[in-house]
Amino acid sequence: MINDENNSFRDRLGTVDEAGKRIWVYPKKPSGKFYDLRKIISYLLLVILLASPFIKINGNQLFLFNVLERKFSIFSFTFWPQDFYIVVIAIIIVVVFVALFTVVFGRIFCGWICPQTIFLEMVFRRIEYWIEGDRGAQIRLDKQKWNAEKIRKKGLKWFLFFIVSFIIANVFLAYLIGSDQVLGMIKNGPFTNVSTLISLIIFTAVFYFVFAWFREQVCIIACPYGRLQGVLLDEKSLVVAYDYKRGEAEKGRAKFRKNEDRKEKGIGDCIDCSQCVQVCPTGIDIRNGTQLECVNCTACIDACDFMMESVNLPKGLIRYASEDEIAKKEKFVFTARMKGYSAVLLILVGILTGLLFLRSEVEAKVLRLPGQLFEHKGENISNVYTYKIVNKTARDYESVSIKLIHPKGKLELVGKKSIKIPKEEVVQGTLFIEIPQALLKSDKTEVQLEIYNNDELIDHTKTNFLGPRSFN
Repeated sequence: MINDENNSFRDRLGTVDEAGKRIWVYPKKPSGKFYDLRKIISYLLLVILLASPFIKINGNQLFLFNVLERKFSIFSFTFWPQDFYIVVIAIIIVVVFVALFTVVFGRIFCGWICPQTIFLEMVFRRIEYWIEGDRGAQIRLDKQKWNAEKIRKKGLKWFLFFIVSFIIANVFLAYLIGSDQVLGMIKNGPFTNVSTLISLIIFTAVFYFVFAWFREQVCIIACPYGRLQGVLLDEKSLVVAYDYKRGEAEKGRAKFRKNEDRKEKGIGDCIDCSQCVQVCPTGIDIRNGTQLECVNCTACIDACDFMMESVNLPKGLIRYASEDEIAKKEKFVFTARMKGYSAVLLILVGILTGLLFLRSEVEAKVLRLPGQLFEHKGENISNVYTYKIVNKTARDYESVSIKLIHPKGKLELVGKKSIKIPKEEVVQGTLFIEIPQALLKSDKTEVQLEIYNNDELIDHTKTNFLGPRSFN
């Protein structure tokens, strides 16, 4: 433990004082190689996130999560309620992947990939830096009276926050109900669909609240991943860590003094500049060790490396490292626990890949009508069935027919000769099957059916045919 004498920081959140009042975080604008890399990754992910619901492949939205209609589109593959088992396996794979990623790299997902962090740090805070200035200027602005300057800066910032929140809400809605509906509302006017407009207003208000006020509290309080991290991390995990062995030495940290031999005096390399604290977006002191609030954003690494370089001390006082690497000088190893997660992940990915290849674009179900017995029609036995055919593709099927393959008999659709199934629609109806009694070997016979669109076989299914118990 780094701070054995005073562990009070673990008794409360870093953004809450002893009286329970929130401490507003004013992070200093970060800079450095990690921050530059994060910007590249973040802006790439922002483009993907904002563009994905408006990209279509073969008529299908790239990503769609329509919970209300139970329709999902992932990489333009449409999944219906009948495919829910595939969606469940995909969700399990994501959970296992996140668990493996956390076991190996800690909470790096939060700092580098999470949309909450990307929007907050790379959009909203950058707007704040542009209008109000860096950390010191923001603190002074908040403390000063409401004069023309403060009203102008705060008003402009809040207005831009609202505009960005409104854009995010539109994109979020496009993921939920489809981009066509959102674009249709924009084209035809917001009052053409009041329910969608209300949803848009609610989402805008939520995003504005989160990014303008709640901010890092989402990561600390609302997000369950921070708690999950505490379960998954161990001494082997790579996290953003402070090398307390080097930083504290025998007599602890001390301010930098020119031409001072710190090793001879037993003083650690940490010059107690607090730059790592000032750039932290969650307001913690990384020198206290791994904490729930840390999102592994690496801002403290960049700040510390800059200061170490400025005073001619080796960089890497704060770096990606495991607890064992710092305490025992052990190199990173891929542990049995990590191998176990990897094996489970590979198995699940293999299962998902197989299911995706076996998944049919059309799914047909033919079931006997409940409560109906068979009928005698001359030498034939007749059963009545209901059918449901799901077209999962983005093309229309103009002439669908159902053919009886085994045993030999007659199949007749009620009220139509063929079926038309529009793209991404479900068609239901009734049909009769007649089979000669001589071909029935028992009171329940398996019937094999094939579904065709013109001459193209698009699916096949089975059902049971009910006949008399005894035969002449």
